[in-house]
Amino acid sequence: MANTFYGRLKTAYNIFRNKDPVPSDDQYGYTSGRPVYRKVLRYGNEKSIVNAIYNRCSIDIANLRFRHVRIDENENYTEDINDGLNKCLSLSANLDQSSIAFLQDVVMSMFDEGVVALVPVETTVALGDNAFDILSLRTARVVQWGPQTVRVNVYNDETGRNEDLTVSKRNVALIENPFYSVMNQPNSTLQRLIRKLNMLDVIDEQSSSGKMDIIIQLPYVIKGEARKLEAEQRRKAIEEQLLNSKYGVAYADGTEKITQLNRPAENNLLTQVEYLTKMLYSQLGISEAILSGTATEEEYLNYYNRTLEPISSVIALEMQRKFLTQTAISQGQAIMFFREVFSLMTAKDMAELADKLTRNEVVTSNEFRSIIHLRPSSDPRADELRNKNLNDPMASTVPDPSTDQSGVPAETNLDKILNK
Repeated sequence: MANTFYGRLKTAYNIFRNKDPVPSDDQYGYTSGRPVYRKVLRYGNEKSIVNAIYNRCSIDIANLRFRHVRIDENENYTEDINDGLNKCLSLSANLDQSSIAFLQDVVMSMFDEGVVALVPVETTVALGDNAFDILSLRTARVVQWGPQTVRVNVYNDETGRNEDLTVSKRNVALIENPFYSVMNQPNSTLQRLIRKLNMLDVIDEQSSSGKMDIIIQLPYVIKGEARKLEAEQRRKAIEEQLLNSKYGVAYADGTEKITQLNRPAENNLLTQVEYLTKMLYSQLGISEAILSGTATEEEYLNYYNRTLEPISSVIALEMQRKFLTQTAISQGQAIMFFREVFSLMTAKDMAELADKLTRNEVVTSNEFRSIIHLRPSSDPRADELRNKNLNDPMASTVPDPSTDQSGVPAETNLDKILNK
């Protein structure tokens, strides 16, 4: 009945016409015009190249597939574990953030603060020494450090505000930036670059403030108070002419000389900024081609091995250390991350790789079809791990003409004569 007109009309639902609407946010408490949980960078960290580096790395790491998995005795991946933690890493981390947005928030907060806390907000049982499954995760800023506990500032999705909580270090993943000495220390390369960029911004604002920056040379010596007062009146007169004039035109005496100074001040700030930027690129393993999207496969591989892999390993290891018990780890559970190793390959290289992997019995045809996002083939041979260019040794052989269909050797002519 649901497919008929009457059935669709009977089961139809309109959110604007429902009789029991969802309670408004005013009944829950604090509301805001922007997402309160979203990370806001500290002053200065949003400047030009710094924000570009933060954003590029956070997006690339968020696109890695973090999973709660099971491994064998050789630490090889066998299967995903379908639980709340894996859902937080692969689908939805909390009410407001998907898994990708959550991981991007983790990296951005880690870069900005130097360390970020991952707090299990919703769990199956109370946090403690007992095993628990995580249903919701939030990033938090560490406010105070203690021997066994930390005080964190975390967003509460029930009140809509950031609140301070004291939690045990055993139950919270504390992820420290592996590039802390390069990015977060007071006199690190990145902090020096941020200070130079701030100074350069101040100079740019001064040069574009709209001031005339002119010097008026009067035809007399200004030493006495009367002459100074006369010079001040002359300066104010020229200012009023420029201010009240429609096109900004003023007149001066033929004996007066006006010199304009609104030319850029000579300094080496820009040279220092360029030098610090190149140094930061080399220390982080990033190049301009990475940020512009024109990097080659070798450049991206270097960027992954030197930048993304250390950060991702720290995140995965800390979550495994805090969110999995020793019993779970001994049973082969782990937190791992995977990347799309074929994302930079062309169609021609992909076809050649498919032939090599299937011919050398590394992957089956259906396994490679899943890599290039095609449906599995229903042909049973597509699930066989064998070289398709060779004959199948398990296939039936051509029958020998000297035997019949039952496999018994046929009688020879001599046997027929003797039998007669």
